[in-house]
Amino acid sequence: MTDRADVPPEVLAALRGICAGLPESYEEPAWVGTRWRIRQRTVLHVFTAHPGSTGAFSRAAELTEPAVVMTFRAQAEEFDSLVGAGHPFFRAAWGTQVVGMIIEPDADWTEIKELLTESYRELAPAKLARLLP
Repeated sequence: MTDRADVPPEVLAALRGICAGLPESYEEPAWVGTRWRIRQRTVLHVFTAHPGSTGAFSRAAELTEPAVVMTFRAQAEEFDSLVGAGHPFFRAAWGTQVVGMIIEPDADWTEIKELLTESYRELAPAKLARLLP
C-alpha cells in the first residue's frame, strides 16, 4: 500500500512540467504530499488519499480505495460546474472555491493544465497572471 504522502513519480513529473510554465511558482513539501505555490498561496496540492484514513478528503471524494488527489482553486462559475459534474471532481473539504480531483491513470493532462493555469490566475498577482498566454 502506498503511504499517504507518496505520489507516483509520473504524476509528479507531469505536474512539474505544467507548473514550470507558471511564473514564479515553486514546489515544496506540504504537510502531506507536495504543493505548488505562488508567493504564499497554494495553486495546487497533490497527495495519495486513503479511505477512512484521510478524513474529510476521503469522505468528500467518496473513496473506496487509495487514490491520488489534487486540489486547486476555480472561479465561482467553474467551481459550480466542476463540482456539479461529479467524479473525478468533488468539493474539497476546506477553503472557498477549492476543487478536489482524483487523478486517474487515464487523466486528461491537457484539461489538468488548463485547470491549474486558471488556479494560478485566481491566486497570482495581476502582473504575473498577465504573463500567461
